[in-house]
Amino acid sequence: MSFNPLQERGIPLDRQLRNWRELNVDPVDPDHADPYTKCRIITMNGIETEAIFFSHHFARRCPDIDVKRQLAEVRYIESQQQRAVNWLLPGTASVLETAISYEQVATDLTAWVARMEPDPYLQQAYQFGVLEDFDHLYRYANLYEMIEHRKAEKIVDQLTEVMPGRPTFMQHRHPVDNVREPYDKNAAQPISKLHALTIMSTEQQTLNFYMNVGNLYMEPIARQLYQEIGLVEEEHVTHYESLLDPGETWWELLVNHEYNECYLYHSFMETESDPKVKAIWELHLNMELEHLRLACELMRRHDGRDPEEVLPTELPAPVTFEPNKGYIRELLATQIDYTTLGTGYVQEAHERFQRMQERINGGEKSPSERVIDDNRTISGREYRLESEGPHPMHSLQMH
Repeated sequence: MSFNPLQERGIPLDRQLRNWRELNVDPVDPDHADPYTKCRIITMNGIETEAIFFSHHFARRCPDIDVKRQLAEVRYIESQQQRAVNWLLPGTASVLETAISYEQVATDLTAWVARMEPDPYLQQAYQFGVLEDFDHLYRYANLYEMIEHRKAEKIVDQLTEVMPGRPTFMQHRHPVDNVREPYDKNAAQPISKLHALTIMSTEQQTLNFYMNVGNLYMEPIARQLYQEIGLVEEEHVTHYESLLDPGETWWELLVNHEYNECYLYHSFMETESDPKVKAIWELHLNMELEHLRLACELMRRHDGRDPEEVLPTELPAPVTFEPNKGYIRELLATQIDYTTLGTGYVQEAHERFQRMQERINGGEKSPSERVIDDNRTISGREYRLESEGPHPMHSLQMH
């Protein structure tokens, strides 16, 4: 059955405010929750955080006080939504367990988007990035075994493999080589805009998370690994945000953000296995429908255009968390040795890439390599979680 958010009415804004009791949601069980439920929570935390950041930036550039007041009112509700979503994660889970779930999101959500993306250039951007987040999962899983003496299969539950991707130490590129060509807002399909906003938002949240939790560890190797992977996440946010067309107006961006929230809450409501979490997705969808309606009114009034000119008239197929093992293995076999040069991709280690490697690694093994060596020393072997079948053959060195 088709669902058109532009024709639906949600909860009136003046009825969306929640009190402390309503915001005090019950967290999921860290030992028994569906790993993909945690992935959906992390995703929506990133989406809501981006909505808040965007609204603040818009307000700082907007001269119309009435618009700023409406942004503030909606943004306060978005802030309540962000807290309700983020507080679904259990406080009993360690920071490292949550980091592993973050990388499971980055792996399976980006792989799904890459599979569904109709634009070849945008698809390549997601394929390139997913092999790097896939490797981060492997590095954190080894750190987890080493310092918490537990295995990542408890967290990812066989849904996502844990093995080397594009080696993290080879992901450090010159900043200018992380900037991609943007899509053309007049030519790009609406689903491409939603994909780009979704992946940018989730990668931004991963960057925020590592910036704030990496210093909470005492173990030097843990602190250093969070630093290294966090710097790669900075590259990833640059990589993905540059895909957005800078010619989109503030009003277009506003309705895209609100529409994307409707799309994702509806998707997760349709696919959620936990009834209590599903009820939150449904509640937030009904809130977002009103936020979208208000944003559309602003666009008509201030941009002189109908939102239907830039938005889909019905929701695309639901975003789905599902295993992507075969797809990622195919990418490992064919794209492991890619790096970037300008706005494109190459398989040769060009001079600027090599200089960056020499400077950032300083002639020593990076933390992401040392964590594997250290775990081999402590555990007798590195940690991997692979499905049955041969490991994909790939070179770990650039040509």
